[in-house]
Order: sequence, then C-alpha cells, then structure tokens
Amino acid sequence: NCIALDARGSLAGVTTTSGLSFKLAGRVGDSPIIGAGLYVDNEVGAAGSTGRGEANIQNCSSFMLVEFMARGASPEEACLRTLERIAAKTKGQPELLDEEGKPDFGLSFYALNKKGEYGSAAMWSGGKFAVHDGRENRLRECAYLFKAKKK
Repeated sequence: NCIALDARGSLAGVTTTSGLSFKLAGRVGDSPIIGAGLYVDNEVGAAGSTGRGEANIQNCSSFMLVEFMARGASPEEACLRTLERIAAKTKGQPELLDEEGKPDFGLSFYALNKKGEYGSAAMWSGGKFAVHDGRENRLRECAYLFKAKKK
C-alpha cells in the first residue's frame, strides 16, 4: 500500500496484491475492493492495509479507519481502533483464534490524514512501515494491538 499527500494538499492511494501465484484456494483478495484494502477521502485522509483480506472485507476496514480520522482520531489511533474492532468481531470465529482467544492472523494498517500526519498499526508487534516526509525516507515501528510471543 502507498498513500501520499502532494504539495497542493491532494491525497492519493494505491494498493497491490500478491497476485494469483500466492493465493490459497478459496481466498478472496481485498486489494481491489475500495473501502476494504484501500480508501481515500480527499477531505479527511487515506488508509490501506496488508494482511488477511477477508477481515478487511468483512469490516470495511479502510473506510472505517478514515471515518475514525474524520471524527478526530489521529492516524495511529484510527489504525488501532480499527484493529480492536476486527479483533472483537473475530471472537465469533473460533477457527481464526489462537489458544488465548486472539486473532491468529496478521493485519497491518497505514494511514495519512489531510494535515500530513501519518500512522500505522499491526495486529501483532514487530511490524515496520516506511515514510517519506518530503526530506528523507525512514523506517518506523508500527503500533500494535497484541505483543507477539517470542519464538
């Protein structure tokens, strides 16, 4: 996923998928579904994701994330709120839960608001995302909902 704010204040977003070669039988990709894998509202912000596409589709996640920003949440806070909602909805699908009752899949969100503030959060700790602020590129740690277990 790549989201950007240009010098005139216009937002844009694009997302890709791993393609057919990496799809498991029966899986549905969320990347081309606006509101799931990507959503841009030029008055508010933009959001995209990577991870379990079905969770995004079932929750209209990128749309919901931008709506959280429209209601005043920072990009990082909006990412975390969206993950909290997905985790809560996943409780009704025991086949998708680990032994502690937490989602047993990865999902990361990336968000940028109209002011140029950005954030990211992942279901599990250890994620990173890249940012270019007009001056330099840098790799940043994602916020996270759950601490990953040491392997």
